[in-house]
Amino acid sequence: MRITISKTTFLCLFLMSMDGVFGDTDVMKSVSVLEGDSVTLNTDVTEVQRDDQTLWMFGPKVTRISLSYRHIIDMFSRSETFGDRLQLDSFTGSLIIRNIRRTGSGLYKRKIRSHRGNSDKTFSVTVYAHLPVPVITSNSSNCSSSSSSSGSSSVSKCSLLCSAVNVSHVTLSWYKGNSLLSSISVSNLSISLFLPLEVEYQDKNTYSCVINNPIRNQTTHLDITQLCHTREDSAYRLPWIVAALTIAVVLAILAIVMFYLYRKYRKPRSKVNYFEPSARAAETVQTDDSEVAYAEATFLPNVQNKKRNQTEETIYSTVNRH
Repeated sequence: MRITISKTTFLCLFLMSMDGVFGDTDVMKSVSVLEGDSVTLNTDVTEVQRDDQTLWMFGPKVTRISLSYRHIIDMFSRSETFGDRLQLDSFTGSLIIRNIRRTGSGLYKRKIRSHRGNSDKTFSVTVYAHLPVPVITSNSSNCSSSSSSSGSSSVSKCSLLCSAVNVSHVTLSWYKGNSLLSSISVSNLSISLFLPLEVEYQDKNTYSCVINNPIRNQTTHLDITQLCHTREDSAYRLPWIVAALTIAVVLAILAIVMFYLYRKYRKPRSKVNYFEPSARAAETVQTDDSEVAYAEATFLPNVQNKKRNQTEETIYSTVNRH
């Protein structure tokens, strides 16, 4: 059963309970939680006794919740910091905050008053935002080469940059294997972090950039062969790239020219007109013994749609003998 009383009555009850003997001194406990999660602030009480009066306060008395033997007496807030996301355990008096937000960071004070004594406890709650994945980029203009002391060999180095945008309460670090190389931190300011690193191009070690807060971390591993390219490598690959592009352009031009010539000089198919008489009706060939005359035959197409009851027509060509 929920009983709501006025603020004045509640404060009177609270002040009356202050007359008891104080037991535990104020204890501070730090709590870290990720934004959007739920957090429980435990009172360390197994069960609320019949005469116990429990009070929770957040900030300068902005939010107050009181509990009297498993029944919530009063719960009011002067802001919309929590809305309906607060819950009180009626058996232990612990405070539960659901879907906590960044504005939920701060001090939470718990006061228990009873005839056996008084107990105060303070929770310092820090709400952390979700961490972004760190981004590793290379600055090719800063790639350099240095010669050894003997001058016989040179070592190529690549300049890298790890970054994280709009972060707070985090640390950005470079690791070589499990060894920390460098790090940079930011407290309550929301800023962008950048951390440089210079590695050798032929380095076979494992490098990673890590961003972390007290409860989470995000890691990006470095791929040296993908991000780092020396000037010597670029100079070696450039002729091959130019040659490949030149060959591709020449082949494309040849294909266009051949297609144009094919279209221009190909012979059109001869069309036979079956309805006109041949230009040469007959041809005479003179031999030694006899004279042979050849006639050129004219063929008519077989008309498929001709009616069956029509008679077929035969055309004869005249043959002249000389």
